[in-house]
This record gives sequence, structure tokens and C-alpha cells, in this order.
Amino acid sequence: MARLFNQAEAKSMGLPGRKSVEIVSAERGAQNITLRRVEIPVPKTGDKPRAPHRHEGFEECIHVLSGEGRTEAGSGEFQLRPGDTIVIPPGEMHVTRNTGKEPLVLLCFFPVGNVAARTREPAV
Repeated sequence: MARLFNQAEAKSMGLPGRKSVEIVSAERGAQNITLRRVEIPVPKTGDKPRAPHRHEGFEECIHVLSGEGRTEAGSGEFQLRPGDTIVIPPGEMHVTRNTGKEPLVLLCFFPVGNVAARTREPAV
């Protein structure tokens, strides 16, 4: 049965250095999909950036809605602008940063219902 999800009911993820809401996930009733809207603010002096992370066994697809940024990945650095989409392979360390003068707004798609279970962040 088709289901409609809306951003107003999305779960806030509380991830460091960004506003992230999970619009679709297993927790919200999907089987094998997670969709997040992520807003990375313009960095300020003294801000601690998020460290690179990886996803075990699945890709991440990142689409840029607005703003400018850079994804740093094991396979290189990629400049991002509105309309760009980047796919990160399973297990590749990566992080996306805002390099512009306005918030960087992304849609992040994962082909699994529970991203957190197989995401690895370095020890803090």
C-alpha cells in the first residue's frame, strides 16, 4: 500500500554540526528505504566539523537542493552545487562540508531502512 510521508512529521536526528531529519525509514514504516533532509550551516570560527564516517554494506546517494559544498571521500574530493548528485560506495569514508555563504541543503537516500545500525563514526 502506498504511504505519504511529510517533513513536518520527520524525526530529528541530532547529528553534530547539521540539522538532519529522517523523513522515511524503517522506524517510520518503510521496509528498505531511508530518506533524510540535511542542512549544513555556514561554518563559524571555532566550529568542530563532523568527522568522516562510512556505511557498511550500502551506498549513500546525496542530492544538492541548495548551497555549495564539498564531499571528501576516500576516492577524492568533489565540489557540490545545486542539482548535483553524488553516490558514495559502501564502506568508503566520507564527509560533506559547506563551503558557501548560505546553508547547504541536501537530500540523502539510503537503500536500507535503518542507516544507524551500519554506520561507523570514528571514536571521539
